[in-house]
Parts: sequence; structure tokens; C-alpha cells
Amino acid sequence: MMPSASRLLLVTATVLACAAALSSCAPRQQQRGTVITSTTSFSSVSFYPSETGLAWTYLPEGDVSTEAPYVVKQLGPTVFNGIPVLAAQMTGRGAEQTWYRTVDDSGVKLFGLRKPGVTISLNPAWQEAPAVGAWKVGLSWEGSSQVTVSDDAGKVQANGTLKYRYDVQDYRQVKTPAGTYNVWVVTRQITDTVGGLFPAAQQYWFTPYVGDIRTPEALLMTGRNFTSKVGEK
Repeated sequence: MMPSASRLLLVTATVLACAAALSSCAPRQQQRGTVITSTTSFSSVSFYPSETGLAWTYLPEGDVSTEAPYVVKQLGPTVFNGIPVLAAQMTGRGAEQTWYRTVDDSGVKLFGLRKPGVTISLNPAWQEAPAVGAWKVGLSWEGSSQVTVSDDAGKVQANGTLKYRYDVQDYRQVKTPAGTYNVWVVTRQITDTVGGLFPAAQQYWFTPYVGDIRTPEALLMTGRNFTSKVGEK
């Protein structure tokens, strides 16, 4: 005997209700977490830009714009030799280097750096930049640090002394692939007893709230992922 239409509707409704109940109890696939990103506005960039996520691109002087750039990025807070510091990393063209610094109104201090297979520690920290209000043409500062070079296993490979001197030579306007900036022109002179870890003499250009327009490694800034509206022209 064929069931009546009303009985078919009742059976169908019952099956659907059971299926709904089972699906509500069945385990559900975990949803992928949302990746949170942030941008930095000019109002929150410090005199010595060091906020997490800031990034710059650079090319060696004379290179064409189609060449692969070097990228410098602020990685954020970490600990180096037990000291809270900020990490910044440069990558590109097979190179990788990470610096460990403290940054505040008293200036920038370098506690060490790392390259693949090698960690370089400095004690006391190397004063890379002066207090915020100290900048002027003719300013100079100098110091010395004990240098320890270690491998990835922590074994000391070399010990020595590093001496440095900085001279602020000029304040002028420069045009670069990234724009026109007013820069402090600084010469850095370094000597060390551990095999010449750094070139003897280098010049770099610094613009407050922007960063190094020309790095001590003779790299010119070609771009950045933030705006500051200070120092630009």
C-alpha cells in the first residue's frame, strides 16, 4: 500500500530534524586563524625610527632600479645576552645580518650583531647615534668596546677591542631614488683588533623620523613602508 501524502511529509520532516540534530553534534573543521597586520602612521614614528614592522629598501650606489634590493626591517623586541633590545634585520642577495640595539632619546646603542654562523657581542655597547637634541654640524663622539666573536655553539672564536669615532660634517639636501631629503652627513671611523670586521672609514646620511638615506655600507634608500612628513622635501 502506498503511504499517504501527509505521512510522507511527516517522515521527511522527521528525517530532516534528525539530520540537523546530528550535524549540530558532529565535530566541525577548525577555522584558520586570522592574520592581523598593522600599519604605522607618521605620528607614531620616533626620531630614530625603530617601531616593529618598519621596513626600508636599499640598492648599492650605481645599481639600476631593476636589481634586487636589500631590505631592512625592524623585527621588534628581543633579548640579546640577557639585555632587552630591539632587533633589526637586513636581507637580500643572499646576505643576512641582524643588529641588536637600544633606541631612546639618549641615542642608539649597538649591543651586538649576528651573521650566519657568527655572533658578535660588544661591551660596553657601541654608541651609534647621539642624544636626540645633540645633532649639529661639528658634533663628534667616540668610544671603544670589547669585542667577542662566537660561533653558533657559543664557542668563542676571537676577542679584541673596537674603537670608533663619528663626526657630523654637514647638513644638506640630497636627491635620491626615494625622494629629496634634508640629511645629516656623518663620517664613521673604526679600528679593531679582530681582523677588520668593519671598513675603516664610512659615510652615511641620516634624516630624523625617516632613517638612513645612505647607509654606512654605501646603500641608497629606494623606498619604505611608512610616511613621516618630517625630513622630506
